[in-house]
Amino acid sequence: MPSRHTDTPLPRSRRPELERPYSRSPALGYEPPELPGCLHCLSHGFPTPLARWHCHDEYELHLIVATSGKAFVGDWIGPFYPGHLVLCGPRLPHNWISYDLPEGGVPERDLVIQFPHEPIERAAAELPELAEVLPLLERARHGIEFFGLGERAEAHWRAIKSAHGLRRFSVFCDYLADLARCTDYRLLSAVQMQSVNDDNQLDQINTIVNRLAENVAQPIAAAQVAAELGMSESRFSRFFRRATGNTFTDFVNRVRINRACQLLMESDRYVTHVCYDVGFNNVANFNRRFLEIKGMTPTEFRKQADHRYAGRAAAQNQR
Repeated sequence: MPSRHTDTPLPRSRRPELERPYSRSPALGYEPPELPGCLHCLSHGFPTPLARWHCHDEYELHLIVATSGKAFVGDWIGPFYPGHLVLCGPRLPHNWISYDLPEGGVPERDLVIQFPHEPIERAAAELPELAEVLPLLERARHGIEFFGLGERAEAHWRAIKSAHGLRRFSVFCDYLADLARCTDYRLLSAVQMQSVNDDNQLDQINTIVNRLAENVAQPIAAAQVAAELGMSESRFSRFFRRATGNTFTDFVNRVRINRACQLLMESDRYVTHVCYDVGFNNVANFNRRFLEIKGMTPTEFRKQADHRYAGRAAAQNQR
């Protein structure tokens, strides 16, 4: 009989906490709520009540400047060190847990900037220069880790923190420009489409992706989709790989594994049941594909995912 992970008690709810603006107290490191503008800086140490599995409606640009440990961004789990720089999109859950703390913790671990989507999108419609950042914001839906920008990112953050009004926004745009032009990055959570040449192709790819996401357990073959689009299978394979960076089979496996991650994180369903829930027809193949894509087994993923609550426990134990 398949076993369940029962090593440690789980929180009553596994869903991320949605952070509301009214909870952002300056005592926790937030700027005063009466400060004008759409950009808000935040700095905090660790342990802290802010280190918990949560999400919010704003983007969050997150730079680690001290300690190392494990990061949780959506369904991605990986290590972090000083210089770790991640942009999280709206409602993308995340947490960072430090493991190498000195006695008493550290006073400053995270340098964060929060900003909303709508003002930037509206401004980009009138200011073509600002439209350069829109592809970056689209990628941020999956979390972006940037490499080699740690020192420059810290300088940007401190300049933004010390500025106000138009000058603050100007410095922030300089920061965004660096991120938008950075080519050394990776997407952390789920699959992400690359750019395609025209709107018609983008619509076709979006239709396929939405269909996969909504019917993840349904069998689907490249030949079937190719016929529906009026393409030969070989032409469809080239088209799909150019648009997504993946073969059709690899893409389907990634969508299914990402759905499996969600079920493993938010439910107590047996791994065997999750396997069939997401469209795999045997457990051995599911385990093999999960290991290839996530770098760990489904059981180990569930165990590690439960650690995303450890920050809150550490903060409570520190009191």
